[in-house]
Amino acid sequence: MDQTTAKPSIRWGSFRAKFVLLVGGAVLFDLVVSGGLALWNVQRLSRDAATEVGHGLESASQDYLQSYASSTASQVSLLIDQVHSDVTVLAGIMQNQIADPALAAKIGMSAAMAYPGSTRVTYDPKGRWAQNAPGAASVVSVWGYLLGQDHLPRPDVQAEIDTSAVLDIVAPSLLRSGSSKLQMYYIGPKERPIFRTSPYTDQAQTFDRLYPGHNDANFWEFFFPGLYESWQAWAIDPSTRPTASDITQTAPYTDAITGKLIVSFFHPLWTADRKNVVGTVGADITLDQLAQIVENVKVAQSGFGFLAMSDGNVIAINKTGENTIGVNAASEGKGSGVTGVERSLRTSTQPAIAKLALNQQEGIQHLLLNVDGNQVPFMLIMKKLPATNLWSTGPVRSETMSLGIVVPEQEIYASLVTAQSKITDATNRIVAYQILAILGSLLIVTVAVLAASKRITAGVSALASAAQRIQAKDYSARVAVTSRDEVGAAAEAFNKMAEDISFHTENLEQLVEERTAEIEDAKEEISALNAQLERENRRLGSELAVAERIQMMVLPLEAELKSARTLEVAAYMRAADEVGGDYYDVLESGDRLKIGIGDVTGHGLESGVLMLMVQSVARALQEAGNTDPVKFLTDLNSALYKNIERTKIDKHVTLAFLDYDGKEMILSGQHEEVIVIRSNGTLERIDTMDLGLPIGLEADISPFVNSIRIPFEQDDIIVLHTDGVTEAENSAGELFGIDRLCAEALRLKDKSADAIVLGITNTLMEYVGSHKIHDDITLLVLRHR
Repeated sequence: MDQTTAKPSIRWGSFRAKFVLLVGGAVLFDLVVSGGLALWNVQRLSRDAATEVGHGLESASQDYLQSYASSTASQVSLLIDQVHSDVTVLAGIMQNQIADPALAAKIGMSAAMAYPGSTRVTYDPKGRWAQNAPGAASVVSVWGYLLGQDHLPRPDVQAEIDTSAVLDIVAPSLLRSGSSKLQMYYIGPKERPIFRTSPYTDQAQTFDRLYPGHNDANFWEFFFPGLYESWQAWAIDPSTRPTASDITQTAPYTDAITGKLIVSFFHPLWTADRKNVVGTVGADITLDQLAQIVENVKVAQSGFGFLAMSDGNVIAINKTGENTIGVNAASEGKGSGVTGVERSLRTSTQPAIAKLALNQQEGIQHLLLNVDGNQVPFMLIMKKLPATNLWSTGPVRSETMSLGIVVPEQEIYASLVTAQSKITDATNRIVAYQILAILGSLLIVTVAVLAASKRITAGVSALASAAQRIQAKDYSARVAVTSRDEVGAAAEAFNKMAEDISFHTENLEQLVEERTAEIEDAKEEISALNAQLERENRRLGSELAVAERIQMMVLPLEAELKSARTLEVAAYMRAADEVGGDYYDVLESGDRLKIGIGDVTGHGLESGVLMLMVQSVARALQEAGNTDPVKFLTDLNSALYKNIERTKIDKHVTLAFLDYDGKEMILSGQHEEVIVIRSNGTLERIDTMDLGLPIGLEADISPFVNSIRIPFEQDDIIVLHTDGVTEAENSAGELFGIDRLCAEALRLKDKSADAIVLGITNTLMEYVGSHKIHDDITLLVLRHR
């Protein structure tokens, strides 16, 4: 009975047999399963990688094309903006003369003396017009119906000639600087439409040759029908302007003088009360300047760009693009006195392009275009330019040009196809290597399990025996370390554990007493540190309270803010901490007021101390009779710089002052922008970066300090602020910003200074909500009574 029972025990019950069966079987099963899963995952990873790479490359390609379109559109807009800027400068000069006739007469007289050829015209019997002689900076043409019986300009026309002579002084400089311009000119009002153009050309002679009969018709009605009337409507109701700008551009047309395709930019001139039109200034650029930007577009191998107007007229495209999208080469059509250019998407031989002319939406579109009889997929990216006022014929209308970039999808996605092919090849190699690795691993594991089982079981048996002795509280049990593998490491760990158990069992009470004593010592040390920290907090709180009180005491009193007879002054200040680093003051000396505002870097006690230094020195200089704005700032900086060196305060101050003598403000010093709202609702933002340098950075800042004069009339408003206003954040981390501050000031412009301050701060606090205020907030409003 016993022997029968023992045989199966020896065969199946040994640890080695169990180890081989269980460990070997488990490892072999794990290799088969993990290998199969690995192969499946590789296949899945290949599919996912191809998909993700496809999406990524497609998205990257589209992002690149959109960025490229935006960049090119920005270049076109920049060119147009540069021309707008030059025309606006010329318009401003002419408008100043209109507003001040006495000044216009003086300038006209000076120009006539300096450039006699600019104001003296000679009658041409053949053409029946008068024109100045060559050699002048500009040509001025006077049409026959503007001449008297003596063939000389009527007195009012001659006055127009004299006044416009300022063009000879200004236009050459504008033509040399800024954007490249073909010519700049002045055209008189409808009653006296003299035509002055720089540089000099045979203007009237060319008009006679190209436009017979022009000398017997009103210039405006012959060449630009409907344009002058549109401007007159704007003068009556500015809201009728298609866009907010006064500048009007033309559709491309052929210039009579140069024969080039050009675009003209007009800026109407207004009467002093802006109730009517008194002529215009303008500039021409060649269409080549716009076309060059677009025609230089190069995407992939054959991608190209085009520039189209809202009616589908393509004004810029290269020859390859013309053939691809099926638009005819430029053809000319006659307008009223000018020759236009027409090349329309609507007449395209490609149906997809013809439909595009009716719906020029921004974004990416996919088109099928016929190329050599095959339907080829193309990608089109459209980007709209800012809206402008456009005249082609008749009333001025709003025009939004669109930039298009066309590129074959095959070229854009070539890298995608290559990447997917390489991913497939790599996957196949990985699968083959994985199968070989699994087979090799199966062989190695089988051999290793059989070889290691005998050695491992001996160590495990010894560990089991020693563990039973420890269980029986025989802590002297140890295991002989016979190998350097994991079993040997386990034996060493077991021996160390047995020693630790023995030691702690014998010395437990002593260890407990030592740890208890250490904890008591630590508790006493922590209590002492807490008491010291509490005393320090009370001391710092007292110091901050005193500093805060001192800071509030030196701010201007309500009576000081209300003391000015011609000004309403209101102020608001809120510190981010107990002690702020913002500064404002109103210093009165006789009939003069000095209003200051500043911001010390950072906030807290050191910033508050530096702010008090600023206030004290400013008051002392004011009382000492220092009335020169530049010297005032220079002396103040000198005193503060020495104090900052002495106190080793690593801070400085942005600081600006307004000196008011009852008529105008003198602004000096570098700080935030100064906002001026005129009584007519016009808003001005004055940058102070070139008026000074932060106080306390250099010992002598006199080379950097300047001042400007700001007219300040009845009902005008000035808003001063620190960056705590514009950089206040809402819960989404968005800044309040200078634009929002300007909008609030404009909204409240009819209120008192106190009401404006209250309205802006209420809006600011609502915007901030429960979000933490990180910087000091100071607001100062001046209103002329």
